Amino acid sequence: MIFYYIYLLSVFAISFLLKKKSLFLNYSGENHQSFSNKGNVPLSGGFFILIPLIFFFSNNLEFNFFLVSIFLIGFFSDRKFLVSPKKRFIIQSILIFSFVIIIDLKIASSRIELFDIILNNTIFAYFFTTFCLLILVNGSNFIDGLNGLLISYTLIVLYFLINLGLLDNFIISDKFIDLILILLLLLLLLNISNILMLGDSGAYLLGFFLGFIIISSHINSPNISPYFFISLIWYPCFENLFSIIRKFNKKFSPLKPDNKHLHQLVFFFIKKVLKLNVILSNNLSSIIICFFNFLIIYVSTLNPSSTIFQIQLIILSVIFYNVIYILLNKFYKRKLGFKK
Repeated sequence: MIFYYIYLLSVFAISFLLKKKSLFLNYSGENHQSFSNKGNVPLSGGFFILIPLIFFFSNNLEFNFFLVSIFLIGFFSDRKFLVSPKKRFIIQSILIFSFVIIIDLKIASSRIELFDIILNNTIFAYFFTTFCLLILVNGSNFIDGLNGLLISYTLIVLYFLINLGLLDNFIISDKFIDLILILLLLLLLLNISNILMLGDSGAYLLGFFLGFIIISSHINSPNISPYFFISLIWYPCFENLFSIIRKFNKKFSPLKPDNKHLHQLVFFFIKKVLKLNVILSNNLSSIIICFFNFLIIYVSTLNPSSTIFQIQLIILSVIFYNVIYILLNKFYKRKLGFKK
């Protein structure tokens, strides 16, 4: 335990050193980056998350291989060595598909009789599980456009999983999860202070790790509706799917970044209406989004075994998302004086 606290102090000190020395910076002048942040902030969060994960899963070399691989995809993206979104997606797909096959990770049930019959086919189950993990991994990266948003969302999901006793102790011990929570809280503090950012490496890693935990919890909790676990991660997943549909509709590549994600529109609205500086607008936007998602997830925990209840909640959440998006998008267009 003492070594872990030394590690936390090291994370704190190294983060300030990287910031002072201007190392591993995030800002490269791309349009989507300048939307909510024009400063140079080290992309070191992913590295600080990777080290304890490797340590705590040191007996599982296969899992560590995939953790490092997912991290490296994001790291090379952050460093502009792997610029092509298409290539990143292909590599992700191959790695995650290999991962679910090697550890035999399969979504157990959808509680839809016909679909469950199809899920009984092992190959289809592997492809479907890969698809779900890819959606969450990339959705996590999508929502990481605001300080603290992804980290806070991850903390919320882990809190409710712990509170309901749904974590698989054979995979992740109570002691380990407590240490991860402490680390994420420290990274959250540094993130909202603009001392560090997760970067693609950290976002991919958190999304991958969270997805693995949720699917494992689903497999080991047959009495809990699978749609409860969807309720836990509906926001990053729907953000990803919504973005793909929106970009296809505009004849724009779904793999390329833009400034029209919900969190960016919330930031734009807050900044224009409240006249706050970039950092305050950034952090306040994250707080607002996380607050509403906290409420949604809390409501989902009131009846986690009911599929009908969870589906109704997901539908209401999606409707709410779309209404807010339409209103904020109209505000965005009106303020900028053009239509896209």
